[in-house]
Amino acid sequence: MGLIILLIVGGAIGWVASLIMRTDGQQGIVLNIVVGIVGALLAGFVVTPLIGGAPITSGVISLQSIIVSLVGAIVLLAIINLFRRGSVR
Repeated sequence: MGLIILLIVGGAIGWVASLIMRTDGQQGIVLNIVVGIVGALLAGFVVTPLIGGAPITSGVISLQSIIVSLVGAIVLLAIINLFRRGSVR
């Protein structure tokens, strides 16, 4: 059940991040889920130990973990855009 919740929340986070970065028209639902989950993983390993709390990948869904995962997904999309286009956008 935790994997299904992670996919749903990761998809939502990836979709919101793609709306913020204006890349929603270029990617589909699968890439939104991948960006959301990978961004959540990166932010969970890097940011969460610095500020405390539990990462979203541990199954704890709180406002703090969602915001940290969203920031991780936005940073991941910025890095992808930097390599793809040469600019963050």
